[in-house]
Amino acid sequence: MSIDAKVMLLATRDRTYELAVELAVTLPSVDDAATAVELVRAAHQVCPYSNATRGNIDVSLTANGHAVESRAEPAVR
Repeated sequence: MSIDAKVMLLATRDRTYELAVELAVTLPSVDDAATAVELVRAAHQVCPYSNATRGNIDVSLTANGHAVESRAEPAVR
């Protein structure tokens, strides 16, 4: 498995900045695209960092080159 991460500072209209993250996950042992997407989606739901930043940072995920659409699930507190 490998993860390429890109963290960006995005300027806002009020001259502040917001963070955005792109994570490209490669799972070479998973051939099925749907399975790779579901694994990454599930990992994103339980990841402590994801839970700590959910709703505060725009996150874009891909799994083996396929977009992982986020599901609007509340963070578990």
